[in-house]
Amino acid sequence: MTRKYLAFDLEIAAIIPDGETDWKRHRPLGIACAATFRSDEPAPLIWYGMGNDPEDYQPRMSEGEVGSLVDYLACQVVAGYTILTWNGLSFDFNVLAEESGMHDECAELALNHVDMMFHIFCLRGHYLGLDKAAKGLGLPGKTEGMSGALAPQLWSDGNYRQVLDYVAQDAHTTLDVAQAAEDLGGVPWTSQKGKQNLVGIERWRTVREAMGFSLPDTSWMTNPPTRESFTKWMARS
Repeated sequence: MTRKYLAFDLEIAAIIPDGETDWKRHRPLGIACAATFRSDEPAPLIWYGMGNDPEDYQPRMSEGEVGSLVDYLACQVVAGYTILTWNGLSFDFNVLAEESGMHDECAELALNHVDMMFHIFCLRGHYLGLDKAAKGLGLPGKTEGMSGALAPQLWSDGNYRQVLDYVAQDAHTTLDVAQAAEDLGGVPWTSQKGKQNLVGIERWRTVREAMGFSLPDTSWMTNPPTRESFTKWMARS
């Protein structure tokens, strides 16, 4: 890699009802755990709420604990690392801002980090899942049988290690996809209809840079999402 990356992912604590498509209606969501993975380290760093010792798992990270995570991310940027996420612009940093009370700091981090999904969205006009991208690149992808939708219930039920392993794997997959795509020069994937697709990626762009891309043709879509839908949480009400 030409840049030093730090992959970041979090899992919420709130249990979202099955079939619910608007997670924002259930705020505050809380953060059960998170993972950060620097490209020059052997394994992810895990973050979660703890009481008097590491085995005293808490239902949610406290505001102070989340604030420490934000401070860590900001320090790593100063140290030369580029934060890397998959859909972190509209989700992870959105939640992080609310749970830490550090709105402006999180908005700044979000604008200057690489959200690979947002980069692809700005080029293609549609979403792409992390697991689909990983599989297209020949990578193992996300933990089999797990999903972000299952994590809150598992955490609430006390299956802490399963959720921690899952968030660590997501951070690992995020970093692996970034490296593999840059090595290949793009991200291939197979659509649900079996069509082979490829989006060229010469170099991953930050959110701020990707917002400057020309708008893609989305005339084939009934109700295409907009770039503003990813960033509207940054506006102060």
